[in-house]
Amino acid sequence: MTKRTMAEAQYNFMQDYERESLGMMSNQVWQDDPRRLVFMLARYKFVSKMLAGKTTVAELGCGDAFGSRIVRQEVPNVSVFDFDPNFIDDINARQSKRWPLTPGIHDILSGTLPRAPYDAIYSLDVMEHIMPEHEHTYIRNIKDSLKKDGVFIVGMPSLESQKYASQVSKEGHVNCKSGVDFKASLRQHFDNVFLFSMHDEVITTAYSPMAHYIIGLCTNPKL
Repeated sequence: MTKRTMAEAQYNFMQDYERESLGMMSNQVWQDDPRRLVFMLARYKFVSKMLAGKTTVAELGCGDAFGSRIVRQEVPNVSVFDFDPNFIDDINARQSKRWPLTPGIHDILSGTLPRAPYDAIYSLDVMEHIMPEHEHTYIRNIKDSLKKDGVFIVGMPSLESQKYASQVSKEGHVNCKSGVDFKASLRQHFDNVFLFSMHDEVITTAYSPMAHYIIGLCTNPKL
């Protein structure tokens, strides 16, 4: 692209930046429903602040890992895993030298994460795709991939939100939960579970039945 002097000279440096593409999934969202990208990035912002200061963190079910760079701002080593190799290929094709991630293919139902144990693991928009009879395998294999003082952050659309969800959004959602049931499932594997509610891009401790999205912050994995 031919450079032209910007109307305001302080912006000339912007032309030196590489033009990056959105990931496969975030590109679809940006084209079909742009505001959903704001909601997704707000979840990653929450994760990044909760895990600031950790050294080794993994994301399970990363998709195109577009939002993972926000976590990478706070954590020096971020591994991202998905069971679909198409997403991992997409991540590798868009790797950033400034914000590198370590991608890998992994099905959490088959066992613990590679290169475990981790200081923390987060998994957003995954648990609702796990059949109820397999959810404890999912949580247990994540728990067993953590250090003894590790942290797990998990998020999903609330059960109450599903009557407002689009058909495309609902496809594959086989295990959405209410806040109470969500917390109860996590408490079987962690001593401490803190429940958060999300309304659009705002995350609070508000009444979970009114939340569109729920997040569990789990500590002290049970042996």
